[in-house]
Amino acid sequence: MEDYHRPGEEVGFNAEEAHNIVRECIDGVLSGEDYNQNSINQWTAAIVEQSLTHLVKLGKPYKYIVTCAVVQKSAYGFHTASSCFWDTTSDGTCTVRWENRTMNCIVNVFAVAIVL
Repeated sequence: MEDYHRPGEEVGFNAEEAHNIVRECIDGVLSGEDYNQNSINQWTAAIVEQSLTHLVKLGKPYKYIVTCAVVQKSAYGFHTASSCFWDTTSDGTCTVRWENRTMNCIVNVFAVAIVL
């Protein structure tokens, strides 16, 4: 585990960096697509897997949890909520909201610091 935590390494989750990574993954999977119920499983799996892969490649001392929901746009809206009990000085979260004319996508990233 020494590879994950180097002396002098910044402590704290960089939500902006994670947001940019996830946004690129969503764009890569959903750009140009219209809502299709038969593609939801494939899309959500691809977004989650790509996001995790890119986050892990950062080499930061975190365990990541990534969730993804894709829903058809409707007049009823779409609401989500989450709550965490953790160390706010090292752990963190970010939520990425994406939409086009036919669907909404919400991705949550939870980063829990690996304490050595």
